Amino acid sequence: MRSTAIDSVTTATLHRHYAWVRQHMGDGTVLAVLHLGAQYSGVATGSGPQASTLLPMPLGLDSMAAEHFKTTPPTPLALEHAIQLVEDAVMPLHRQLPQGAQLWSCDAAVRDIALLCGVPAQPAMVVSLDAIEHCFNRLARVVGGTPAKHEGLPDSKVIAMALVILRECMHHWQFAQITVLGRAFA
Repeated sequence: MRSTAIDSVTTATLHRHYAWVRQHMGDGTVLAVLHLGAQYSGVATGSGPQASTLLPMPLGLDSMAAEHFKTTPPTPLALEHAIQLVEDAVMPLHRQLPQGAQLWSCDAAVRDIALLCGVPAQPAMVVSLDAIEHCFNRLARVVGGTPAKHEGLPDSKVIAMALVILRECMHHWQFAQITVLGRAFA
C-alpha cells in the first residue's frame, strides 16, 4: 500500500467539498467530509468556514480496484484482502476525527451507493450504516456466486471498492449515517 501522502487534486477536492457542505450546513456544525478519489482519498474536518484538518488515506477507487479486484466480481479472497487493507488505513483515523462530527460526502460513487441502498434521489440523501451493511451483504452474495443483476448491483469493480471503503469508514469511525450532497461542480 502507498504512503499516506495526499496529492494536490485530492487536497483541492477535499477543500471544495468541505466548502460546499459548509455552505449547505452553515457554521458551527462539526463536519467530517469524506472524499473517495481515483488515486487517493481523505477526510476534511472542522467546524468553521474552512476545513481545519485533512486526513489522507492511501485508498483510491481506481487504483485499489485495479490492483486488488482482478476479476468481476472479485474473488472472496480478493474481497477479504481489500477489506483488511482498508481497515488498516481507516482504523487509525478514528482517533483524529472530531467528536460529534457529522459524516458527509459529495462523491458520485457514494451517491451511486446511496441509490443502490434504495435511498430516493434528492439533493441531500441520508444513508444509514444499516443500509450500507445490507448493500455490502448483497455484494458478498455476488462474490459468492449470485449474479449481480439478481442483487441489483452493477458489474463494477470501482463501485464494489467504493462500497468496501465506505462500509469500513462508517463502521470503524462509528458513524450511524452519511449524508450525500449533490454538487454544483464537477
